Amino acid sequence: MGAFDLQDIQAHCAALCAALPLAGIHSEQEYAQAIEQLDALLDAGGADESHPLALAVHQVGEAIAAYEAEHHPLPELPPGAMLRHLMDQHDLKQRDLPEIGSQGVISEILAGKRTLNARQIGLLAKRFGVAEGVFF
Repeated sequence: MGAFDLQDIQAHCAALCAALPLAGIHSEQEYAQAIEQLDALLDAGGADESHPLALAVHQVGEAIAAYEAEHHPLPELPPGAMLRHLMDQHDLKQRDLPEIGSQGVISEILAGKRTLNARQIGLLAKRFGVAEGVFF
């Protein structure tokens, strides 16, 4: 790698670190901003692993998960109650999760009448930046 390449990488890294919490989250304000950034990245297509924003989704999700593990540990809840907890925490409504299913499907999951399938668990874990195990 030549000096030009390193300068280019340094400039891009600085821009990314200024835009996203790649160095970690250190306050509730940064945490709230990271949640908004993650939602925007997901809405822009970053939930698709082949999308160019997928790596940013992963990195921001990891930063959020690390902060939450220390400052907002998740309670142990049944899958539907965990989904409700995360929706409340992120101020989401059923209509904000169309990738999981219709509002009727989500209502049944929240009520414990329907279980989450592997695809839904993967999408929810990515959306909320949590381990898939919280939905088991």
